[in-house]
Amino acid sequence: MSKFKETIIISVGGSLIYPEELDLNFILRLKEIVLKFVEQGYRLVLISGGGKICRKYNEAARQLNSQVTPRELDWMGIKTTKVNAELVRIMFNRFAYYKVLDQPNECLDKNKNAAVIVAGGWKPGASSDNMAVNLAKRFKAKKLINLSNIDYVYDKDPNKHPDAKKIEKISWPDFRRLVGTKWNPGANVPFDPIASQLAAKLNLEVAILNGNNISNLTSYLKGGSFIGTIVKS
Repeated sequence: MSKFKETIIISVGGSLIYPEELDLNFILRLKEIVLKFVEQGYRLVLISGGGKICRKYNEAARQLNSQVTPRELDWMGIKTTKVNAELVRIMFNRFAYYKVLDQPNECLDKNKNAAVIVAGGWKPGASSDNMAVNLAKRFKAKKLINLSNIDYVYDKDPNKHPDAKKIEKISWPDFRRLVGTKWNPGANVPFDPIASQLAAKLNLEVAILNGNNISNLTSYLKGGSFIGTIVKS
């Protein structure tokens, strides 16, 4: 039996870890919040995205080889998420599992009771969000937190459409119509379409929050009022 009250799954968008350069202030604020919940008896599983560094490498690959395949771009993106994840894992020191998870069902063969587990991307065909949903399935989590750089999901791109409307709650069928059904490497969507498909099957609740407002994460975890979008069945 697990010694933890509950396992909390947090998908940390690469746009927060590496917006233009590494954002150490954000990473340290995240550490503070995570350790507060560790002290209260929770286990936290953090999945790191790639961010700008991923897009930089993908763009370089396209310039160097006009015939680069989506699969090759995905593998490059996965590697960048692993670098970010390794940095996050190192930061938690003794609280963290000794290695970054490579796949969701990887056996925890040492220090299996670590309070913090860190993972990156998994396999081509989806983003690190897909790893997060599969880890939620593994640990039987009912909720998943997706930290990005937006306050809400909108019915259309607010950067292009001034009349875009924020969405506070949305069903999985409606959300999937919004994000589509196909994954493109480097795509900028609020939650990966492939991950969304599995999350809907699992009846998972996904909270999409702005990680730059780190106190907002605490409010959500404590069941208080928060700014963000909830996707659920």
